[in-house]
Amino acid sequence: MQNKQQQMVDKMGYDRSITMFSPDGRLLKVEYAKKTVKQGSTAMGIACKDGVVFVVDKRITSKLLVPEAIEKMFVVDDHIGVTAAGIISDARVLVDRAQLRAQQHSVTYDSKIDILSIVKEVCDLKQVCTQSAGLRPFGVSLIVGGVEEDGEAKLFLTEPYGLYFQYKAVVIGEGEEEIEAALQKRYKSSLTVDEGLRLGLGLLKDFLKESFNVDRVDAAYIDVKDKRFVKLSNDELKKYLK
Repeated sequence: MQNKQQQMVDKMGYDRSITMFSPDGRLLKVEYAKKTVKQGSTAMGIACKDGVVFVVDKRITSKLLVPEAIEKMFVVDDHIGVTAAGIISDARVLVDRAQLRAQQHSVTYDSKIDILSIVKEVCDLKQVCTQSAGLRPFGVSLIVGGVEEDGEAKLFLTEPYGLYFQYKAVVIGEGEEEIEAALQKRYKSSLTVDEGLRLGLGLLKDFLKESFNVDRVDAAYIDVKDKRFVKLSNDELKKYLK
C-alpha cells in the first residue's frame, strides 16, 4: 500500500513540472497536451495535385450558437491556410504569430513566404514551452497547408511539443484513427481539389453519421492557379455532398 502511494506521489511530482522528465524518460505534460488534441473536434487536410483542401467539424454544442461564429480555419497569408484540433484559443495565438511572420517577410523581401518557414516559426514557439518553467505546452495541433510560389502544394502537421511532419493527407482530433484508416485506403496523389473536397466531406459525414449537418462543417481550399484561400459557403458544401 505504501509503495503504491509513493508511486502516486512521485508521478504527481513529474506531472506538475514541464521541465522534469519522469524516470522512464517522459514529459507527462506534453503527453497530456497530445491527449487534449485527440479530444478536439475533427480537422483534416488533403494535398491534391492542383492544391490543398481543409475540412473541419465545428462541433456545435448548443442550438443557440451561431455556427458562422465558430472559427476553426485561419488564413496566414493568401496562399497559406491553417486548421486546428485541441484548444482553439491556443491556436489563435500561434496563428497571430504566423501572420506577423508572413507580413514581415512580405514587407522585407516583397515576396510570399514559404510554407516551411511558417511551420518552423510555429514549432519554435511550441518547443520553447516544453523546456521553460512556469509555462505549459500549447494544447493544440495545427494543420498548415498552402501553395508555394512554384505551384507546389504542401501540407504539414505541427505537434504540441514542436515537432512537425509533411503529409499527403492528415487528420487530427476526434475520430483520428478511423478517418486516417479510410484516408490510407482512398487517398491518391492524382486527386483534384474537387475530388479532395468530396473525399474529406464524405469521410467526415461517415464518421459523424446522424450528427452530421452542413452547419457544423467548414471546408476550404487553395488551388495552384489562384494561390488564394477560398472558404466554401453552405450552398457550395451541399453540392459536394450530393
